[in-house]
Amino acid sequence: MKLYMTTGTYDFMKKMRDKHPEETMVLMQGENTTLMLHETEGKTIFQTPRRYEVVDGTGEFKEKGFFVFNNVPVSDEGRPVFEHRFKNRAGAIENEPGYIAFRVLRPLDSDTYIVLTEWESPAFYEKWKESQAFAQAHSGQPENKAGTQRPNIFSGVSYISTYKAKPEEE
Repeated sequence: MKLYMTTGTYDFMKKMRDKHPEETMVLMQGENTTLMLHETEGKTIFQTPRRYEVVDGTGEFKEKGFFVFNNVPVSDEGRPVFEHRFKNRAGAIENEPGYIAFRVLRPLDSDTYIVLTEWESPAFYEKWKESQAFAQAHSGQPENKAGTQRPNIFSGVSYISTYKAKPEEE
């Protein structure tokens, strides 16, 4: 499965989505931008998208809530380790109130993975961050068997981007 992203004006992207109702596309509004996702097994309709492969994921996007993009730069050497951690995760997020969907996205054109979650509202995301499940999922990685610290797999500082699904005007 692939996931593509593009930005533009809300009206233009809404028309594009409406023109392709058979495609899984999610339109969302950020602080200063409008973003659209296209999740597909085939080719994207976007002309110059950011391109990702879905490494892991659960749930279906609903385009009704609050989206959190955890942007994580990972070194080339660290990619297998990063992906292994997600493929072997506990899966606790799926049981959290307000959870809708989750994707781990491998970048095809950069070093920045995206851990994308959709929540019913920002309040549910905040509750998740305060939960035991979040603490366990984000605890520091243990030392390896030789007693030395594991190598740093990150190539930069991670950052969060948030978006909200924009309700259609009646």
